[in-house]
Amino acid sequence: MSTQKKSVLDPLRVRVRRLQFTMGLGFLAWVIGSLLTLALSLRLTGRVGVLPSWATGFVIIPVVGNLWVLAVLPVLCYGAARVIELGPWTTALGAAATGLFFTLAITFTSNGIDGWVTQGWLSLALEWGVVAGGVVLSQRAIVRGRADAGRQAELAQQQVATREDEYAEFLQEAERAGEKPQDESKAPTA
Repeated sequence: MSTQKKSVLDPLRVRVRRLQFTMGLGFLAWVIGSLLTLALSLRLTGRVGVLPSWATGFVIIPVVGNLWVLAVLPVLCYGAARVIELGPWTTALGAAATGLFFTLAITFTSNGIDGWVTQGWLSLALEWGVVAGGVVLSQRAIVRGRADAGRQAELAQQQVATREDEYAEFLQEAERAGEKPQDESKAPTA
């Protein structure tokens, strides 16, 4: 029987794993969200042309372009929080920052600095606002996921306690059934 010694680096290893998990969550949300954005954009292309340009530029493009942070990241955060203890703000901010980094990297490599400059400050502000809204949604999803996991654990504990009581009752009945009355013929005579 061997026991592992605790290393001085164990807390650092835990933090590195959490960072890797958070970054992976953000990257996965970005990839899935990009696929959803592409599919939705293809379906909306003909229908959006009818709308005024301000509605398209200030409402539809920021929302559809950031589905990864508005829809996918909160769902992934909720699911992860049901299983793992996560810090609400650190996970939401870290995952959103990872996805935003990839978004900005793709934009920069395809359009360069001119892509950001020609986009305009209002459009950038709207995009950052949508990302901030996604961070808040992700934080709330993590809090709700932890609360639901806690409720599920309490329910499981109650079920375990109920089954233990049922088992104890069953055991007592089995012990009583196992006791046989003594025959009077075998009883000692005085």
